[in-house]
Formats: sequence, structure tokens, C-alpha cells
Amino acid sequence: MKNSKDLQKIKGDASFRTFYRNKKRKSIFAYAKKEKKKNLLIYDAVNKILIKNRILAPNLISHNYKKNFIEIEDFGNTSLFRVLKNEKNNKYLFFKKIINLLNKLQSIKTKKIKNFLNQNYKLELYKNKILHSEAKLFSDWYVEKKLNKNKHLFKKKFKNEINKLLSKLNNKNVTFVHRDFHVSNLMYFKNQIGLIDNQDALIGNQAYDLASLIDDVRFKTDNRLKEKVFNYYIKTNKKINLKKFKEDFEILSILRNLKIIRIFTRLAFRDDKKKYIQLIPHAWEMIDYRLKQNKIFKDLKLLLKKNFPEFVD
Repeated sequence: MKNSKDLQKIKGDASFRTFYRNKKRKSIFAYAKKEKKKNLLIYDAVNKILIKNRILAPNLISHNYKKNFIEIEDFGNTSLFRVLKNEKNNKYLFFKKIINLLNKLQSIKTKKIKNFLNQNYKLELYKNKILHSEAKLFSDWYVEKKLNKNKHLFKKKFKNEINKLLSKLNNKNVTFVHRDFHVSNLMYFKNQIGLIDNQDALIGNQAYDLASLIDDVRFKTDNRLKEKVFNYYIKTNKKINLKKFKEDFEILSILRNLKIIRIFTRLAFRDDKKKYIQLIPHAWEMIDYRLKQNKIFKDLKLLLKKNFPEFVD
């Protein structure tokens, strides 16, 4: 990496990447030896798709794939998480701006582009198979750590419940899905909202990113604000079948937060990042809240209540 003495290591995320800031060049160096393809090549490709569609994402400045890094535009430190934490009265106004960005994101039709190695990249479909594998890892990590008995029986019943929920999804996989769309990945830069951490994008269900935004494990919002933001999205998407969309939203919120519990458990125990443990109870709170919204969750609710009564009532 160029002039390593000018680089300052900055706080990373939940991935295998390491980030360094170069203030002189106004850039960020993203270093990734593990999961290199996703964290460098795919990240660049998705950024290019966003930029092509006039959505603010980091431009590529330089790259050295053999040495495991890319240099990208620096959007600074002002995330929407930070802005909203300091904003007491106008959170809803900011969320309206975020929903407007989400609508723009979901209008993307580009699915193919070339990465910086001039290789073709195509966004994959967010198939039920992927959703199921994500949910299964809840069993493989969290259940293994927390349940002392009946693990095998729980896993069998849990798998069946997840399959039932996936079979109930209404909307087709036709929408650009960021897959980690929340205020910590939205940067306030030059009076615009920019997107980072874009490497996991797929073509999936329209409700997924909205669930990610509203039921965000890192940024707590009250149920009244959640409903206002949801209703604003519906207002700006008049062609939506509300009943079917809301059901998908609830299913995907539950599945996503089960996935997050798994991710945070793995980070805490495998990678010794213990800070993530403190976020798990809030993920459970949102799962419990959504379980109560629809009778289709009756059996899953009973299963989780029986095995995790401290979180599901």
C-alpha cells in the first residue's frame, strides 16, 4: 500500500476486512486476505452498479489484487447512525430521505458489470436456499452455545418452521437488495447520502431492505417511528399489495434478525469480538415483536418460547 506511514487504521466492521485512512489522498484502503473475491472484486463491481445508477458509492482510486487491497473514495466519519443519535426531533425527516434513497436503489435494473480486473460480474438471486442456509446457521452457532438439551429436536422443528415461512413469501426476487441496508452503512457526505458495505448485494425480495432499515439491531427505534417509516414507504409505492408485502416484511425481519444473532454469536466466540453479545437481546426483542404481528408465526413462536423463554413471551 502506498506510503504506509501516511495510513491510519480505522474501525472496521463485522467482516474480514481491515481499513486504513490516508488523509493526504482523501482515500480509504480496504485490505482483505480472507474472502478476497467478495470484499474486493464484488465490492468494486456493486459500487460500479450503484454509481452507474447515480447512487453515491465509493469510487475506486487504485487496486492491487495480488497484494489484497483496493483504494476507494473516503466518505468521512459521519454515518446516518451518528447523525440520528444526535437528532432528537427530526428522525422521521431523515428516515423519509432514506426511504427516498431506497426507492431509487430498488429501481436499479443493471445486473451485470465489469470489475476492476475487467471480469464480468452478475448479481445473483437471493434464493430461498440462501435464506434457509442463513437461518440454519442460527442453529449451528447460537443454539449450540445456548441450549443444553434437546438440541437435535429443536433443530429439526426449527428447520421445518423456516421452510414453512419461506413457502409463504409472496414477492418474487426481482429487486436490487443491498442486504445490509441500515443507518450505519449510510454516510452523510457532501449533503448527500452515500452507501457503503455494498458487497453482499443480490436480486431479491422488495421487502428485505426495508426490514433491515426499520428493524435495525444497532439503532433502536420505538414502534411508533417504525410504523411511520413503514407507512411512508407504502405511500411512495402505491402499486404494492399491502397485505402480501407486510407479510413478507415480517417474515424477512424475523429471518434477518435470527441471522444477525448467529453472526454476532460467531463474532463473539470465534473472533473474540465480545462487544456483539450486548446487541443480541435487542435482536430478540424485534423477533418477539414481529412474531406477535401475524398468526402465521404461531408455531415458530411456541418453539422459540419453549426453548428461549427469557426472550420470547
